Amino acid sequence: MTLITKDKGRRKLPFDKERLERSVDKALEDFPHLNSDKYKQRIIRFVSDNEEFRAAKITDKLILNALDNITREEPEWTFVAAQTFLNKLYKEASYNRSYDYSDKYGSLYGLLKHLGEKGVYSELILKEYTREEIKEAESLIDPEKDKLFNYIGLKTLYDRYLAKDKDRRTFELPQERWMIISMVLMVNEPKSQRMQLVSEAYWALSNLYMTVATPTLSNAGKAFGQLSSCFIATTDDSLQSIYDDNTDIANLSKGGGGIGIYLGKIRSRGSDIKGFKGISSGVLPWMKQLNNTAVSVDQLGQRQGSISVTLDAWHKDIFLFLESKLNNGDERLKAHDLFPAVSIPDLFMEKVNARTDWYLFDPHEVREVMGWSLEDSYDEKEGSGTFRDRYEQCVNNNDLSKVKVPAIDIMKAIMKSMLESGTPFLFFRDEVNRKNPNKHAGMIYCTNLCVEVVQNQSPTRLINQYIQGNKIITEKEIGDFVTCNLSSINLGRAITDEELERLIMIQIRMLDNVIDINSIPVLQSQSTNQKYRAIGLGTFSWHHLLALKGIKWESEEAVEFADKLYEKIAYLTIKASNELAIEKEKYPVFEGSQWSTGEYFDIRGYGEQDDTTRFVTNEQWLQLKQSVQEHGMRNGYLMAVAPNGSTSVIANGSASIDPIFAQLYFEEKKNYKIPVTAPDLNPKTVWFYDGAYNIDQKWSVRQNAARQKHIDQSQSFNLYVRNNIKAKDLLDLIDMAWEEKCKTTYYIRSTTGEYDECETCT
Repeated sequence: MTLITKDKGRRKLPFDKERLERSVDKALEDFPHLNSDKYKQRIIRFVSDNEEFRAAKITDKLILNALDNITREEPEWTFVAAQTFLNKLYKEASYNRSYDYSDKYGSLYGLLKHLGEKGVYSELILKEYTREEIKEAESLIDPEKDKLFNYIGLKTLYDRYLAKDKDRRTFELPQERWMIISMVLMVNEPKSQRMQLVSEAYWALSNLYMTVATPTLSNAGKAFGQLSSCFIATTDDSLQSIYDDNTDIANLSKGGGGIGIYLGKIRSRGSDIKGFKGISSGVLPWMKQLNNTAVSVDQLGQRQGSISVTLDAWHKDIFLFLESKLNNGDERLKAHDLFPAVSIPDLFMEKVNARTDWYLFDPHEVREVMGWSLEDSYDEKEGSGTFRDRYEQCVNNNDLSKVKVPAIDIMKAIMKSMLESGTPFLFFRDEVNRKNPNKHAGMIYCTNLCVEVVQNQSPTRLINQYIQGNKIITEKEIGDFVTCNLSSINLGRAITDEELERLIMIQIRMLDNVIDINSIPVLQSQSTNQKYRAIGLGTFSWHHLLALKGIKWESEEAVEFADKLYEKIAYLTIKASNELAIEKEKYPVFEGSQWSTGEYFDIRGYGEQDDTTRFVTNEQWLQLKQSVQEHGMRNGYLMAVAPNGSTSVIANGSASIDPIFAQLYFEEKKNYKIPVTAPDLNPKTVWFYDGAYNIDQKWSVRQNAARQKHIDQSQSFNLYVRNNIKAKDLLDLIDMAWEEKCKTTYYIRSTTGEYDECETCT
């Protein structure tokens, strides 16, 4: 007789085969077409071969066997594995929290109190909500929503985000994470409507219609960490600024934020310092400092910091910069853990295409000789503007030192680095600044780490330091230190369930509330957060949605659908922010913005073209434009499409706006490979799930351009190419992205070898 050991060895019971079979039948009840007999027999035989067996090991074996059964023909086994894993979590939580396992979920108040006393949760919810409100919130929790998780999504949520005690024991369950996030984000709302808003936020999260950003998902309600996704710093050309920014970046990185840094104001290698010629060592040593910060300041022990650095294509250090991530060359000039990006003006792309020369300058020398900074300008119109005028002045000024190179040589160095390391990211600075809704208040020099956030930036400068008693008082002029708060729509669920309008209304409120709730350790970042009240509503599961709609990726229909759908999302997003401004107040620098002048609507042609096939009518746009001009906007920046790597996994969708990598792939874990299929893979959708490397990337560029018209910020846009791509073909893609008015490109993802034939056809 096989004995089953339970409760950490305290109990031993005979193996109950019938009970195991009932448990398996329960996990499979929603999937009657799956063959349960073979699954049962395999685990029964495995257990029966042992004299003594731990109950937990049976659960693990059930999960592994279910995962082994996952194929492209039977992807539903992932939900069987998820249900088994959920039962394990229910048991662990009920044991650790001392409630009846049959209830699945225990007391929310008890959870808040216990983990609060353990220092895991903050006191926010217990302090701000009444016992009755917490009880009401508990009543809203629906365990049935746990069935929406596939295994990899549930495992990711459990491993990275659910609150555990200091011994890493299971306490918080999935629906409690959604509820706690909802309560935290609505804590400052008027009490008369607060619980209704909590209910709406929980509805959006528990149905997996949306996800919040990773820092919000991880840290909301906890005693540590902040809620914002990303930050952008502008480093000035001074030792003080360089080291102050490094300190600020370390403080933000430890709380879970990704960092983007503009280095284009720093003088180049060989520049003078205080009149001494040839002294400066350029940007590379400061990149090394940032690299050390990224490696040594981890994010709550989960991962090392992530930092991108941006330099202009005309900066004298551009070649050294582009070689900084490559494996060959002088290691003293490497910064392998940073992510480089290049700021590219239209003029540079014109010179590349014309195969003419390009000039490199030292930004410090330009300031000294010309009296202005070249990086502080852009082309206000296509083909003309301040940047190219100033660039030509620099070229023609004999008092300026300069380096003449063929423009194509810089582009070759860019492409070489792209194919070896996936970077640099590209930032098309003129288009970004022309479409900046707040260009009246500043300038955009670079993006965040994932290239979707583009907002006004400026360096923070030291004004004065003095001693007062036994204190050192430091005075600084606050710059625009970008903070962005992200959240994403699950297109594969929200569109198919026709819940977009209801979803965006609550989602914009949730994002806006992050601004006031968040505690950011860098004061200038807090200031910028309040000044622009910037948010970034994004999307994921685009390929999933196309497959559900029966639309091929490589088709005009996909491009047109992207255009229409994102116009609708833009309309609903602007409308929601406008209504919040009416309810609360507009963002502080609204006056003079493209929102206030109506230019934002005019340059996109909203309200000008009659087209009965569109989702938003001209009349609706004109009414919204009038309301925005009259009442304002709550948020200065609205939309940004993030990569959604981990959050799309949790919500069982395809990542961001990317095509799927493969219909079936394996997620590498410590001791096991987890098979994962494309979402809703079935005989109908399989024909619309082409792998990324089998897709002509020109269609991806066109889709990206169609969306970009309606997105005030940018998109994390990856290009997937074969490792044997010709340089001309890669250049054509980059050139097309620029010509189609894409604002940024993210990684160039290339294969490591020959790619398999089309999965669908096989």
